[in-house]
Amino acid sequence: MLSQHHSPGEPMARRSTALWLALLLSFSAWAGNDEDIARRSCEAPSDTGSVVVGSGLPGDPALPEPSSGYRIGIVPVLSKQYMVVTANPLATQAGCEVLRAGGSAADAAVAVQMVLGLVEPQSSGLGGGAFIVHYDAAAKTVQTYDGRETAPSGATEDYLRFISATDPSAPLPDARRSGRSIGTPGAVRVLEMLHREHGAKPWADLFDPARRLAIHGFAIGGRMADAIAGARNDLLRDQDAVAYFLDAELKPRALGSTILNPAYADTLARIAAGGADAFYSGAIAQDIVAEISRDAAAPDAPGPLTPGLTTLADMDRYRAVKRGPVCIDYRTYRVCGMGPPSSGAIAVGQTLGILENFGMDVFGPSAIDLHGGKPSVMGVHLVSEAQRLAYADRNKYVADTDFVPLPANGVASLLDKNYLRSRANLIRFDRSMGVAQPGAFPAAEPQGASVQEGKGTSHVSIVDARGNAVAMTTTIESGMGSFRFVRGFLLNNELTDFSAQPADATGPIANRIGPLKRPRSSMAPTLVFKRADNGSLGTLAMVTGSPGGAAIIQFVSKTVIGLADWGLDAQQAAALVNFGAGNSTTTGIGGEHPAIDASDAGANDALVIGLRALGHAVSVRAQSSGIATILRFEVDGETRLQGGADPRREGLALGDGLAR
Repeated sequence: MLSQHHSPGEPMARRSTALWLALLLSFSAWAGNDEDIARRSCEAPSDTGSVVVGSGLPGDPALPEPSSGYRIGIVPVLSKQYMVVTANPLATQAGCEVLRAGGSAADAAVAVQMVLGLVEPQSSGLGGGAFIVHYDAAAKTVQTYDGRETAPSGATEDYLRFISATDPSAPLPDARRSGRSIGTPGAVRVLEMLHREHGAKPWADLFDPARRLAIHGFAIGGRMADAIAGARNDLLRDQDAVAYFLDAELKPRALGSTILNPAYADTLARIAAGGADAFYSGAIAQDIVAEISRDAAAPDAPGPLTPGLTTLADMDRYRAVKRGPVCIDYRTYRVCGMGPPSSGAIAVGQTLGILENFGMDVFGPSAIDLHGGKPSVMGVHLVSEAQRLAYADRNKYVADTDFVPLPANGVASLLDKNYLRSRANLIRFDRSMGVAQPGAFPAAEPQGASVQEGKGTSHVSIVDARGNAVAMTTTIESGMGSFRFVRGFLLNNELTDFSAQPADATGPIANRIGPLKRPRSSMAPTLVFKRADNGSLGTLAMVTGSPGGAAIIQFVSKTVIGLADWGLDAQQAAALVNFGAGNSTTTGIGGEHPAIDASDAGANDALVIGLRALGHAVSVRAQSSGIATILRFEVDGETRLQGGADPRREGLALGDGLAR
């Protein structure tokens, strides 16, 4: 059943020769000497040369534009020493300036997150959590940092579905909008841990870019404007949210309007001076707990709210956790990411490990252009079938392993090459399996399954001048989180990533809620390395990740396959049609992409027609990924970086000596 795999280096080189020639030609056209290059560091190209991001001059990528769904014609960005890619130009600029001043990747991550929490509050911020994968170039080590939110100590298995043991009615107005959805935030603690171990600049200095923006204001971009408009009725339940996000007539603040956030500036000043303790104790923690405990909505949208049970003790005891990376070998690469409570690296690893049994290089996209070309029917079929098998295991087995262990020998069993070959043997070339069954493991206890996850997330990829790297995926769960606004930032609704039901007909659900437990995630910040001749960790090749809820696994898998099998560059891999499947009969094809004819539900698109002939139920609904990718490679013995930002968001790549 399995096709013979060809040597990965030869077909990849054959397919990518024209792409790399174009890349080298772009370097030869890189105008200017070293002094000119240094001057243009952290600047974006414009029709007249280059422009400082945030200057408001023509060509400034931070000028507000409507959220269009897919930006045409974005080209890869090239750099010599360092690079930052984020989902917002102002955040990218802040990180790039830190790197230009000699800061580390860890320093830049702190500065970027503080700006992201201001300029795209609907996606991430101080009120949420993050997973970070860090590469120390000097030590040649990979370390992961878990800043996932936790359930309060008072949470029971029925916390999300019943008001109390004596009142078995649902939380009001529902679980997400009640205080029950809000987990103890982890982003500030995890960034402090990262900075203490890998920072080069003073902690307090890293808050300055966000504080300046909060004090002087910034123009609301398209995605933020859309998020405010879409959440307007829910924001009405919170007076602080009303005052910030709505105008005097209770209308959503409009695209391009200037917004100031002095409360956020004050919060940042406190954390800058007092470290994470200033967030997890004292006045900030008191206000967070008071908001979670609130039991009545605001005057503009009156009604009862079921309070959460988070206490000041829960805030004070929160700790970020260092965990070992989850890695798998794929072709000539080693792919490393975040383990439980994230399912990201396991599911991406399983997808790749299954696909390694197929010659994926012959199933790449056709008509490759800036936007990645047109995926092949068999390429999408094989990837989506592998993902069905990976999601089946994810949904059943993966949760917070501090509370529920993985089956058999844990990660090693789930990523075992022989096990993944047996899973690959379930894939047919002529028919989709529809819904996959999870794998069976010796002595595994009967368990139920859960699948839910929101999409209020952002991703950051960074490489500094020393070669250190950060892949950070950061979130407040669903768009606009719990709609609760405290001291200039939104609180998460992360606890709705837990299964509200503690069990189903087949047994207890691994991802059920419990006291101090961390909800399962699909976030997949990823580092990819070339394997050394002896099989050990070689040179850094890629930093990548994406927002997108449970579909993050699909977006990241697509990006890694684009590098390893199809020879795509950073921008092409990010821009390529989104495709894949969770464990359902539906295969998603991103209809926002210019290569897809989404009219009449895709009935006239060759890719969709071909997949339906194989039994796939195809959806061409638009997919809002936010892939941020950096490729690292050698040119004449010198390191070069190439950045790609997903055209589906407002992202931007910046580095030193910016070139196109």
